[in-house]
Amino acid sequence: MSTHEPYLQPHQARKRPNTQFEELLGDSIERAFGSGVTELAALLAHLNLAGPPCPLTSGEWTEDAYKTLMARLGE
Repeated sequence: MSTHEPYLQPHQARKRPNTQFEELLGDSIERAFGSGVTELAALLAHLNLAGPPCPLTSGEWTEDAYKTLMARLGE
């Protein structure tokens, strides 16, 4: 009988490595959360200032573009 607790592999659901854009986006979102951002509007403002630019628009992060991209990345 094992006494070790099961653990979560942080990348267990990955089907491929992250792209450079995904790494930059994740880093920017983490910085926003680390600075106290908790609302979507503030997160979008942070992304529009810090980047990376949104690939679904001319670079501007909008609520619709963010939600659409997150849904795609979550597939």
